[in-house]
Amino acid sequence: MRHLLSLFAIVVLASCNSNVSNNHQHPMMQRDIKNEKLKSYSFLKCMYDDAYFPKFLVDQGKSILVELCLEIEATHPKNLDELYKLTHASTEKFNDLEDEFLKNDSEIETAARECIAENFEFIAASYEYHADTEELIAPRNW
Repeated sequence: MRHLLSLFAIVVLASCNSNVSNNHQHPMMQRDIKNEKLKSYSFLKCMYDDAYFPKFLVDQGKSILVELCLEIEATHPKNLDELYKLTHASTEKFNDLEDEFLKNDSEIETAARECIAENFEFIAASYEYHADTEELIAPRNW
């Protein structure tokens, strides 16, 4: 009987844990983006396609870009200076990931730099900003 109760407790706890994790999904998801081009865009595809980059870190990079899109939609930057403030904050989040890439035998190197820059450029263009790509990611360390 004791074993049956223990098994029941394990099943109940497992059920509760799966419900908790489902209820605490990251609130900012790509499907929440209103811009149709970006809603279906394959963020950081070039990094996902390269085994050199750990997928869980590329996922974090994708989250940064999705958050940027949602921030642009929420604040509607009136000019490039306002847009650059948002993209610079996102670029600094990528800077923060560099140590994690290094710890996982990877780095934000030439291919990743180009991929990330292209994504920033595509985001700006999708919201009809004629932005300078280098300025979008000006505070980059990579």
